[in-house]
Amino acid sequence: MRRYLFPLVIGICGAAVLISLGLWQLRRLEWKEAYLAEIEARIGGTPAALATTFDPETDRFQPVAVAGRFTGDQLRVLSGVKGIGPGHRMIAGFETDTGRRILIDRGFLPQQAPGGTPPEGAVQVTGNLHWPREADEFTPDPDLKADLWFARDVPAMAAHLGTEPVLIVARQVSGDNGDVLPQPVDTSGIPNDHLEYALTWFGLTIVWLGMTALLMWRIRRKTV
Repeated sequence: MRRYLFPLVIGICGAAVLISLGLWQLRRLEWKEAYLAEIEARIGGTPAALATTFDPETDRFQPVAVAGRFTGDQLRVLSGVKGIGPGHRMIAGFETDTGRRILIDRGFLPQQAPGGTPPEGAVQVTGNLHWPREADEFTPDPDLKADLWFARDVPAMAAHLGTEPVLIVARQVSGDNGDVLPQPVDTSGIPNDHLEYALTWFGLTIVWLGMTALLMWRIRRKTV
């Protein structure tokens, strides 16, 4: 019996740890689903007027509506859309009726599509506030001469176009938006892999118990 004791204890303890990790991922899954439901409800809420101050964490995805004019300043962010192909997100400067200058993500312009010039005259934009976290240490520096960027970096883009560090991702733009296709914010970019992680831990538990049983069987063979 002493020969069985150590591998049995290791097998039970290891399985207990793996099961606890799987259960923790299930709790995380429950929390993430509630979090995503809250975000979806916020995204689809009634648009409000643009506030004077913002918190990139608490105000993220807040629906807003603004009226004003595009300034004519615009930059392109290298992007792509499944089923369409490569292209650019068009980020334009916008001056509201109250004189504030902000950024508008007008949407996606396919690479071969002509134009992309912002609408002229008075327009209304409905969308959601967003501060994307796309840039990291591996992101190339923008080509400022060509106004070509490789990630939506709101503070840097705002400094370049002389606006507040506020970005509205357009859901709807009145007037002629050309071939630019609005790309409203949604929760598709927020990872939710907790179920896969839980299944992985539970699968490892089965493997661990199987290896423990195999070891016990080999010990028994040696003692027979």
